[in-house]
Amino acid sequence: MSRIDIPGHQETAASSLQPLFHFVSRRFGFVPDLYRILSISPHSLTGLMEMQAALSQTLDVRTRESIAIAVSEVNRCDYCVCAHSYVGHYFAKLLPQEIALNRLGRSLNRNAQPAISFARKVSVLRGKVETEDLNDIRAAGYSDGQIVEIIALCAQVFLSNLLANVFDIQPDFPEFSTVAAVHEDLISAERSASSYDN
Repeated sequence: MSRIDIPGHQETAASSLQPLFHFVSRRFGFVPDLYRILSISPHSLTGLMEMQAALSQTLDVRTRESIAIAVSEVNRCDYCVCAHSYVGHYFAKLLPQEIALNRLGRSLNRNAQPAISFARKVSVLRGKVETEDLNDIRAAGYSDGQIVEIIALCAQVFLSNLLANVFDIQPDFPEFSTVAAVHEDLISAERSASSYDN
């Protein structure tokens, strides 16, 4: 159960933020609880949505969603993993196996893999990456501008992750049982491989 009162439809219908809610509703088909909670602080909601709008012009939609899934997994944010898996599948056309791999910081897409791996390292190490990590992603063809965009995407996802985790927001996006099953299979396989290596 959420640890904050989530504004209902009646509380947001007459809000000055209604144009933003209309935009969100058109995008997802409903207004997710994360956005309703953000509306408690209109400046916060506006800030996040402006950041999302700006960063939607970076990289490509599949890579952005894959990064969001990887970062949310690092932060153990079930709400955002579920949300970005939904968006990734229905809007970015990510396959269940790709989404499951993204949760591990990996990808079937060789071009996206360096960005997802780097985003995961940035998140795990809170930005304290090695020079070698920067050299690797540059060698993969990413410009310094794109590297800055990856870091900015991490920061955007962190904000959503923190809000969802602090208030224990329960997922309101459908969960993909196929993704969960594939993810568990990958985890089991990696554990088995690790045991064999040891």
